[in-house]
Amino acid sequence: MTPRPIYLDNQATTPMDPSVREAMWPWLCGQFGNPHSRDHGFGWEASQAVREARARVAQLMSADDDEIVFTSGATESCNLALRGVAGQQGNGERSRIVTVSTEHSAVLETVQDLGRSGFDAVVLPVRANGLIDLSELEEVTDERTLLVSVMAVNNEIGVVQPLSQIAKRCREVGALFHTDATQAAGRLAIDVEEWDVDLLSLSGHKVYGPKGVGALFVRSGVDLRAVITGGGQERGLRGGTLPVPLVVGFGKACEMALEKQADECERMHTLAGRLYASLLDVHPDMRLFGDMDKRVAGNLSI
Repeated sequence: MTPRPIYLDNQATTPMDPSVREAMWPWLCGQFGNPHSRDHGFGWEASQAVREARARVAQLMSADDDEIVFTSGATESCNLALRGVAGQQGNGERSRIVTVSTEHSAVLETVQDLGRSGFDAVVLPVRANGLIDLSELEEVTDERTLLVSVMAVNNEIGVVQPLSQIAKRCREVGALFHTDATQAAGRLAIDVEEWDVDLLSLSGHKVYGPKGVGALFVRSGVDLRAVITGGGQERGLRGGTLPVPLVVGFGKACEMALEKQADECERMHTLAGRLYASLLDVHPDMRLFGDMDKRVAGNLSI
């Protein structure tokens, strides 16, 4: 038989960790209550599990529990962030939405769609190293800017954008700041206060959790218009019964990511360095895409 190939595409998806499967299993079988049922123990039990998972997701990014909104994944989180801000706060004075050309399509296509709806959509290029040019950002952001969306870690070349500096510019002009941090979870420390972001998107299956679940951090005081309505769940921002098994699995994955992050980053840095050096011996003209230093451990795009 042909040997199974080595999987080297963890920025596309990660295999579910056995501990995550174990945490999910009871909620796939006997514990089937609706977490929004408030009149009996089955619902209370499920609701408690959701609360615990929400706390674990919040802890991963140093946020408050009530700032976490569960979604179906990062694509929905990005849509809720961008469309939610545009629908709630967009007006004639603030109608500009700024992003960069290397964003995930969940952001790029949404910004372009909002542009067709009357918003001033600005898509900035990046420099040769994959990083945003802060001087160009300064040129296009002013009192007309509603929202800036720049991903924390690029999903293909792994570069880490200067989020704190981007946030500083947003504060200067009074704009909101969203970051797609899907690729950052478990790979570098996420701190919504240090990064000074208003909105942050995550996905479960990029951090050894299940597919079909994600989260949006919504800073207290930021108002959004719901994209999915009906039922009033998630503080009215995202209607629909929460999938308890997926939420529990996501919470466990975030807990493990926080615990193992430092050791895993060091291990991945070592392994990536060895692989890169070995490939360079064979192909000395090989090119590494993205900044050599400002990148997450474990990413090689060559």
